[in-house]
Parts: sequence; C-alpha cells; structure tokens
Amino acid sequence: MEHLREELDELNNQLLEMSCLVVSSISQSVNAVINRDKEAAETVFQNEIQIDQLEILIDNLAFQLLALQQPVAVDLRFITMSMKINNNLERMGDIAVNIAQRALSLLKMGPLMPQIDIPHMARLAQDMMSDSINAFVHRDPDLAKTVLKSDDAVDNLRDQMYNEILKFMEADPSMIHPGIDHIFIARGLERLADHATNIAEDVLFFVQGIDVRHHAQPI
Repeated sequence: MEHLREELDELNNQLLEMSCLVVSSISQSVNAVINRDKEAAETVFQNEIQIDQLEILIDNLAFQLLALQQPVAVDLRFITMSMKINNNLERMGDIAVNIAQRALSLLKMGPLMPQIDIPHMARLAQDMMSDSINAFVHRDPDLAKTVLKSDDAVDNLRDQMYNEILKFMEADPSMIHPGIDHIFIARGLERLADHATNIAEDVLFFVQGIDVRHHAQPI
C-alpha cells in the first residue's frame, strides 16, 4: 500500500510539472502575439519538447499503476483522471505552438488588426486554464464548476472576433493574410478554453464521482 501511495504521488507531481510548463507556454505564446516578441515564441517551441516527454512519462506511470497495482475506487479514478488531464495538457501545449507560429507570421506584417481584442480573449482562456489546474491541485469542485460556467463567454467572444475580422478582410484585401492568422489565434484560444473545461469535468468526476459531460448532470 505504501508503494502504491508513493507512485500515485509521483504521478501527481509529474502532472503538476507538466501543468506549469503548459501554463508558461500559453503565456509566452500570447505574449508573442500581443507584444510581437520573437523570443517568447522560441521559448514555446523549446517547451514543446519537454511537454511531449512528460506526456509519455505520465502515460507510462499510469499504465504501470494499472497493470501492476490493480487500483480500485478513488485511486482508480485518480489514475483515469490523470491520463485524461495529461492528454488535455499536451494538446494545450500544441495549441501554444500553433499560436506562437501565427505570432511569427504576424511579425512579417504590419501592426495587429484594430479592434480585435486578442488580449481579452487570452485572459479569459488563461484564467479558465489556471482555475482548472488549481481545481485539480486543491481538489476543489466549486472552482471546477466556475470553469464550466465560463466557457460560453469565450465562445461568444470568439464569434464576435470572427465577425470583426471578416469585416476587415472584406473591406481591405491586404488584411486577408493577417486576418487568417487572427482567426486561427482566436480558434486556438477557444480550444484552450475547451480543454480547460475538459479538465474541470475530470476533477468533478474524481472529487464527487459525477459526470457532467454533455450536461449528463446539472452543475
């Protein structure tokens, strides 16, 4: 039993390390867009290597626990949740890379498109991400529920940004290339919010044993 607990703690610690790296990558990718910072984009690309390595390590730890320890009840739920969170974190890291690539593309062009509030949308998505990870760290179902309720705001902002970007592109053909980059950035931020929502749902299942995916249970 003591050996099982040590391995579960190791799995938890590796997830926390990966979470910190992903949070850093997202922050740097947004910084690369807003401040036209090439070095920030390069940091994201460097972090990707370590994030991918951690994903494999965490999966291997989880598989070993399942195969060798035969966990039950809350321990089994924790391992299952960890594998799902691991997958969502890795995808968040990929999104950070995609945003950083778009930032480098925009560096070759003029200033950011006016009235396109990337910073505001980024803050919303980053807050959801931080809250979902904190909900996991502190096993906080109330914080997890807050994340779920924030998802609609990000979706609505994405739709507003799409409409504004399309107007600029229609009015000025020179804005088509930067407009496409901004559409992909907005889409990436919206996907970050989706992955944060997935993590929050996993936390609720782990802590309270309830499944709120697809509104299976009200929150």
